[in-house]
Amino acid sequence: MKPLYSVFLTLLMLLLSFQGKAQDKAFEYLDVFDLQYASDPQIRPQGDWIVYRRMGFDILKDRAVGNLWMIRTDGTGHQKMTSREVSESRPTWSPDGDRLAFVSATDEGSEIYIYWLESGKFARLTQLPAGPGSLSWSPDGTQLAFTMNVPQKPPVIAKLPAKPKNAKWAGAPRITDRLYHEADGRGYIPPGFTHIFLIPSEGGAARQVTSEDYNHRGPISWSPDGTKIYFSGNRSEAWEYDFRNSEIYSLDLETGGIVALTDSQGPDRGGVSSPDGKYIAYTGYTDRVQAHQTSELRIMNSDGSGKRSLTQSLDRNVSNVIWDSKSKGVYFTYDDKGNSKIGYIALSGEVQKRADNLGGTSIGRPYGGGSFSVSTDGTLAYTFTRPEFPADIAVLGLKDKAAKRITQLNRGLLDQRKLGKVEELWYTSTFDGREIQGWIVYPPDYDANKKYPFLVENHGGPISNYGDRFTAEIQLYAAAGYIVFYPNPRGSTSYGEEFANLLYNNYPGDDYQDVMDGVDACIAKGIAHEDQLFVTGGSAGGIMTAWIIGKNDRFEAAVVAKPVMNWISKTLVADNYFGYANSRYPGQPWENFEGYWKFSPLSLVGNVKTPTMVMVGMNDLRTPPSEAKQLYHALKLRKIETVLVEIPEASHGIANRPSNLISKVAHTLAWMDKYRTPAND
Repeated sequence: MKPLYSVFLTLLMLLLSFQGKAQDKAFEYLDVFDLQYASDPQIRPQGDWIVYRRMGFDILKDRAVGNLWMIRTDGTGHQKMTSREVSESRPTWSPDGDRLAFVSATDEGSEIYIYWLESGKFARLTQLPAGPGSLSWSPDGTQLAFTMNVPQKPPVIAKLPAKPKNAKWAGAPRITDRLYHEADGRGYIPPGFTHIFLIPSEGGAARQVTSEDYNHRGPISWSPDGTKIYFSGNRSEAWEYDFRNSEIYSLDLETGGIVALTDSQGPDRGGVSSPDGKYIAYTGYTDRVQAHQTSELRIMNSDGSGKRSLTQSLDRNVSNVIWDSKSKGVYFTYDDKGNSKIGYIALSGEVQKRADNLGGTSIGRPYGGGSFSVSTDGTLAYTFTRPEFPADIAVLGLKDKAAKRITQLNRGLLDQRKLGKVEELWYTSTFDGREIQGWIVYPPDYDANKKYPFLVENHGGPISNYGDRFTAEIQLYAAAGYIVFYPNPRGSTSYGEEFANLLYNNYPGDDYQDVMDGVDACIAKGIAHEDQLFVTGGSAGGIMTAWIIGKNDRFEAAVVAKPVMNWISKTLVADNYFGYANSRYPGQPWENFEGYWKFSPLSLVGNVKTPTMVMVGMNDLRTPPSEAKQLYHALKLRKIETVLVEIPEASHGIANRPSNLISKVAHTLAWMDKYRTPAND
């Protein structure tokens, strides 16, 4: 027996040794395909079950996939909701919680399905010509409202002669006369308008209840008696050019009459009726035409009278409005200092913070996001994240002091990986003494006695924010031996309207100094070194990176991803070309040529000495490839070390496909590694 026991002991020690090595392994490229995260958690009105969309990545099809899963609020009973292995989304509980409507893929397109909780059976409800959105149950559970695009024919300019039989002529020209005719990630937008439809919840024909050439988008809310629907849109004659404006409308389902309940200049969005029918809560701001304007939580009587703001003192963007079951107050989300939160405000009270750490649905970089829902008894179900993991489901009862995390979707992967430690950093801007926030990510097994290359990662937007959230891209940089610094300079959200609006007619501007002050703070801290500085960023972060290397030559190498190099050319070529004038810089480019050029990084390209990789998605409509090529061509003509990397099948969101996220990081690291020195030198 002794030899057998000895063999068993040896095998056990080898297994434990292997497990220990696996746990010491750093995050790797292919780990991206194994990441999972939760999204859109919908808690049953009774508060006992949560249905959510479980997201993952298909390594063979190179795309995100999502199915609906169920879990009890105590963390038990975790199971897939249906047997279908196709895309499922938008779970929506019926008023009494016995059924759930959801959208799922079929061979013919997306359709509405119903799931019966008691039996576990499900069935397709529709056969629609286009994909449905904004599902909403009627109060009595007999109908479902949804939105759907109704196509129109494109304009015809000329009548062409018929081609001969079997002739291989070119296709017909694509003609548009619309202001907004293409969108990044979608491409060309077929002509048509979004309308509201009703369908019996037991199945039957769908009935269109809005008409005319206007878009009726966003969440749908019913009046408690089921006679009216509230929605947001812009039904003014000048809707196409008045694109920032929208109102809350009331639709009478018996007469078909539509009444505008708001009339302020600016976006009023997402009108939600209180359960008692007395009030409508919504978000909005009065447009003053500037870089950033804070959306407030507003309330009005159901007839549109008595409008007032509930969150003026909060000075944070408010979104995702949900009433409590007693019509006493409203739940909502907001970002504060790089952290997403769930708040609550009574109709005559102050804002209360209910939960921290909402988010984790932006896998690539540490942006905000996430969602939540509320049961009748006030229990919250929400997507919960920390820098160590993407979104899981957390539950917080009305009287609970701390949330309970009830899923651990990445335990099988991340328990076997050693991630970089994330540390918060506050420092002072030398420009005006403002306090600036950033985060530092250290390599796994960081040794303070060693010297590491230091990488600045600038966020996009620029009216956005990074925070203490999981980020696959930055963890990959840290795993490659870089200390990564990601700051929220002026212009970032979650610090108030005044802070974000400092970039109005000043971008890039003093935010540059905020970033460089962060670098200097890290040098003073002893974790950054003047001879081992690197810089990158995408979109607005690419603009900042290009601006930085035009202003100084302190960095060993740079990767400028999907930048704007020339505000004049970008403004009139991008998919959102109509939205820049006066909110970014005064006037249109031809009215303010000097102003637009002054803030174009191309104006500084003659100063650049830094070896620079330029990267862009080949299908990018937001910062088109022509912008990246202006930088690459200029550097090439100046004989500065440079290379152009064009990512195939990538729009502005390069990381939307996992393989492109990996390619982006791998090329960035390969470029930086050419100019770095080993950590132990």
